[in-house]
Amino acid sequence: MADETLDAKGLNCPLPILKAKKALAGMDNGKQLEILATDPGSVKDFEAFCRTTGNKMIEHDMDGSVYRFIIERVA
Repeated sequence: MADETLDAKGLNCPLPILKAKKALAGMDNGKQLEILATDPGSVKDFEAFCRTTGNKMIEHDMDGSVYRFIIERVA
């Protein structure tokens, strides 16, 4: 269960990443952010985001047209 949820449905790149970055910046290390997005490019975007920032992708899946990501703040 994530500590916070960010609803980025309907937003296109780079808005989901920018909103996630801002949300994670306000969280303590070890806390988890759930992100809901509909942009098909968000899968590669969030994978790259985690690689470059050092945050950890805990899981990602898809439910219909909604992508769901759980990212743990570690950086």
